[in-house]
Amino acid sequence: MTQTSTTMTPQELASASAQAMWNDDSASQRLGMQLDHIAPGESRLSMTITDQMTNGHGMCHGGYIFTLADSAFAFACNTYNQRVVAQHCSISYLNPVARGARLSAHAREISRRGRSGIYDVRITNQDGVVVAEFRGHSRVIPGTHLQEE
Repeated sequence: MTQTSTTMTPQELASASAQAMWNDDSASQRLGMQLDHIAPGESRLSMTITDQMTNGHGMCHGGYIFTLADSAFAFACNTYNQRVVAQHCSISYLNPVARGARLSAHAREISRRGRSGIYDVRITNQDGVVVAEFRGHSRVIPGTHLQEE
């Protein structure tokens, strides 16, 4: 018997939705991101900061930190086989990030009601130091990642 999105467990649905998204996410892949963990309403992605990601101060450009957080946010809010996009995001940078650092962005669902959700993402370096905090507001749009029966 073939499993469909309606017969999957929540974890199976989250994993299958993440895989479908990952297959088409050339931005995250080309930046060297790795999807380390997925669960309903939660994800963790990591990325190593390369020379091409540094700014005029020799540290990681904030846009790359934001992009990692945004990707973790996207994977967390798309774990229910609904297509979900960002409605609003904000980030606070707390510590500089050196070239060669390995960053990890852990996204978790704070609230999900109707078509809207709120997700927090904590970005840490390889030593566990928090380098940024991100909050994303999501919005469900038409469509699904997986075929439904």
